[in-house]
Amino acid sequence: MKPIARSTMFAALLVAPIASHAHDPVFGLGPHTLFQGGVEFHAGTSRSDASDESENEYALAIKYGITSDWTVGIEAPYVDVNRPGGDVSGVGNASISTKYRFWRNDQLGVQESAAASLKTIIDTADDSRLGARATDVVGGLAYGYEGRKWYRWTSLRYRRNGESDAGFERGDKILFDLVGGIRFSQTSYREPDWVWMIELNGEHTRRAQSNGTDLTNSGGTEWFVSPGLMWTYRNFAIKTGVQLPIISNLNGNQDETSYRASLELEMHY
Repeated sequence: MKPIARSTMFAALLVAPIASHAHDPVFGLGPHTLFQGGVEFHAGTSRSDASDESENEYALAIKYGITSDWTVGIEAPYVDVNRPGGDVSGVGNASISTKYRFWRNDQLGVQESAAASLKTIIDTADDSRLGARATDVVGGLAYGYEGRKWYRWTSLRYRRNGESDAGFERGDKILFDLVGGIRFSQTSYREPDWVWMIELNGEHTRRAQSNGTDLTNSGGTEWFVSPGLMWTYRNFAIKTGVQLPIISNLNGNQDETSYRASLELEMHY
């Protein structure tokens, strides 16, 4: 075998375990896409708690790899909201999404990539308290570095919230994520794999408007630090994490976020 061929095969063997265990972080956006013809089944639950109000969401999603660089998906949630004015449960707003990986750089034991994403959140909720009566769009860019030991991701997203028929418009939102991860023990594809992560998540929200008038008690900035864990075994993965607020600068009289928690299961075929 020629030296060039041997080095190419060696590089492929080193990168293969990384590609097999490639996933996005818990709360941030990553550049991961499915292989061509691949299918991902996703089930997740999340909880958000702020003062005397809490929300639980249970979601099912399916994604499909049109090519190795282009993935599309659809998600349907069930939402349970608990607040002093009354509890309500039912179907939330469904969403359709697409992600395109426009850059990839494979090296010995390292894979770098960047992707653009777009998600459309559709008004399908049973009740206005489970989802705003509007269509929202979230667009973003993500970069990822995945090595045999170290991981890092960063992303920037913009959420454009639509206006309801009643003239109410939630403030648009900017989301920023910076994530680091480490695999303490290097494993092969046939062994369980653990990656520990720490995320810095920032959210800046503009003031909401009602019939063109800014609402005082809306909008502001929140920053979170979010420890997380990703466990994978072959084509199965579990991700979990919790967002803990570290800086909160909300306008007017608003309840600050106490915490957010997430648990996700993924299967790739």
